[in-house]
Amino acid sequence: MVGTEEVRTYLAKDCIAFRKTNETFGGLSNMAPGFPIEILGTKILTAEALYQACRFPGYPALQHDIIAQHSPMCAKDLSRRYQYLTRPDWEDVRVKIMKWSLRAKLLCNWDKFGELLKSTGTKIIVEDSSRDLFWGAARKGLTYTGVNALGRLLMELRGKYLELERRDHVQLLPLNIPDFLLLGQLIEPLSYKIRK
Repeated sequence: MVGTEEVRTYLAKDCIAFRKTNETFGGLSNMAPGFPIEILGTKILTAEALYQACRFPGYPALQHDIIAQHSPMCAKDLSRRYQYLTRPDWEDVRVKIMKWSLRAKLLCNWDKFGELLKSTGTKIIVEDSSRDLFWGAARKGLTYTGVNALGRLLMELRGKYLELERRDHVQLLPLNIPDFLLLGQLIEPLSYKIRK
């Protein structure tokens, strides 16, 4: 877990940073295409669409519209239009939901996303963003500064992948939070058989 929301500063030379999805490490982004997630038989194109849909557990039609968007930016924009319907505990659960969404992305794309995480070695992962200093960090000269919550979650996930990659089977349990629903149904455990 990210734990605290403290701002951190990293030397750029020690980092792998991503900004655009078509860059070498762009697949680390929530916006990256090519990493579909399947939940309750529904295919979701990106981790961003899943994360945004989880804002609205009491509105299955809105969740459907969010995950049906052709791009993650459209999903995010639609979510913004309905912010007033956001679950009341969003600020308390959003990091947990992001962490779960990233794990779902890994579970549903075990080899492809796992190898991308592994290819970052032991470098610090940073979402290069001057607009969102919570999820990312901004580059100034030789450093990145920000909370970098997404990068920190990805580093934690990288460690989890390295720990689990030799197992036969992995499972992701639903979050233990109220109303963890998708399209009107309780989200169930996800599983992936590594050794077939």
